[in-house]
Amino acid sequence: MSKKLIKSGLIVSVMTLISRVLGLIRDVVIANVMGAGLMADVFLFANKIPNFLRRLFAEGAFAQAFVPVLSDYHHKDEQNQDQLLSETRRLIAQVSGTLGVIVSLVTLIGMVASPLFVMLFGFGWFIDWLNDGPSAEKFDLAASLLKITFPYLWFISFTALAGAVLNTLGKFAVAAFTPVLLNIAIIFMAIFGADYVENSAAALAWGVFLGGFIQFIFQIPFLYKAGVLVKPKWAWHASGVTQIRKLIVPALFGVSVTQINLLLDTLIASFLITGSISWLYYADRLLEFPLGLFGIGIATVVLPRLSKLHAKQSGQEFASTIDWGLRVVSLFGWPALAGLMVLAQPIIMVLFMRGEFSEQDVFQVSFALFAYLSGLLSFMFIKILAPGYYARKDTKTPVKIGIKAMVANMLFNLMLAPFFGYVGLAIATALSATLNAFLLYRGLKVADVFRLEKNTLWFIGKLIFSAGVMAFVVNWLSPEFSQWLKMTFLAQIYHLIFCITLGGASYFIMIALLGVRMNDFKVRKH
Repeated sequence: MSKKLIKSGLIVSVMTLISRVLGLIRDVVIANVMGAGLMADVFLFANKIPNFLRRLFAEGAFAQAFVPVLSDYHHKDEQNQDQLLSETRRLIAQVSGTLGVIVSLVTLIGMVASPLFVMLFGFGWFIDWLNDGPSAEKFDLAASLLKITFPYLWFISFTALAGAVLNTLGKFAVAAFTPVLLNIAIIFMAIFGADYVENSAAALAWGVFLGGFIQFIFQIPFLYKAGVLVKPKWAWHASGVTQIRKLIVPALFGVSVTQINLLLDTLIASFLITGSISWLYYADRLLEFPLGLFGIGIATVVLPRLSKLHAKQSGQEFASTIDWGLRVVSLFGWPALAGLMVLAQPIIMVLFMRGEFSEQDVFQVSFALFAYLSGLLSFMFIKILAPGYYARKDTKTPVKIGIKAMVANMLFNLMLAPFFGYVGLAIATALSATLNAFLLYRGLKVADVFRLEKNTLWFIGKLIFSAGVMAFVVNWLSPEFSQWLKMTFLAQIYHLIFCITLGGASYFIMIALLGVRMNDFKVRKH
């Protein structure tokens, strides 16, 4: 079973790698076109709300509520040897019809009330708009862009539904590849769309709209081939829909608290100097690369597996699967943390420092990235630990934990932002994520569902030591930043690849010398 998990995780991670690489290319294009000024702040704000909803639905609450219920129905079909998947098809029809009506209403309301959303999450701009201040223009532009980007919610809701269905059926590659299409659409509009709309920010907003539409259309043939493309049906009171309704609202708080915290950061950043939202965005995007590649990639595979194990009442294998997930994300998370810490400024320079993006912006983004990186492993652990609750249909515990972490984040924001500005917001996000991960683990331990064993802690200790050696090697190989600036672009890329390659080699040599073997990644059974 561990081989199957590793194979599925590898498929998702490879597809996610393609998506993240294109995402970085997209950000390079955005940085080149708009830098980190007014236009960038406004577009990134208008994109953040639908992007927040994407994470909430595609990688968060909707999947966490829908997959366990769908797994139960699919398990019944398998037991009854139903080749037509009648129970599964009925649930999909009911969920898609009910979701369709609700999400259509929400999307329409969001488009009409876009100024209200800008007021809520960009209150500093709203205050300036009321008083004809310097940021008044940002409020008007953000409200108009949000009308374009908000329909992304409609498309991504059904994309998330289709992806959850395909993942439950064991077809992970399609859903993992789908985000690639969004990045392609935004890049295309950034390069070719600006001549046809009023400004570059509007072109990018239409790229988000187009990307959502393409993602929605792309998965339909795969649903048809799997025999689960059904006619939507309104079924508010159907038993499966009722179960999902009870699970989804608390799940919105439980698993997606990190995303809510990032939105709160945006709210406070709207009161800070111009560029704050952009600096936080670019730092978050670099953080998202390892987080999406390993954290979300492994979590995507873990949730359906945990749901099936819970349905079969396999407690020991359930705990071992969580342990496996933590080991895998630790294997890649610690060296990613070490490498990004040491090479933050050269990486930001190579990716973004051209066009409107200045050397000063490189430093500002790197400071935010250092703060976010302190919580990288916590972000990853949340992705593995949260499914341990949702697979058992326990939503009460995560929602309590989520609220505590969100309150803590606001307190940290208020304490740190006056002294450290936008960097204080990033520190607060990392601290609250660490609290969230700790409380999720403690809850599973108290419920006697999962506990870290000594050999796992010892294993993680070996990884941390090896990542420390890697950081030393990379730091020794990397020159001062002033020297990086004097290199040609090709020389910068060559030296980055050289540092990353030798650093990665030193890490894997160290873990091998410390006795880490493939047997450490087996899922133990009874």
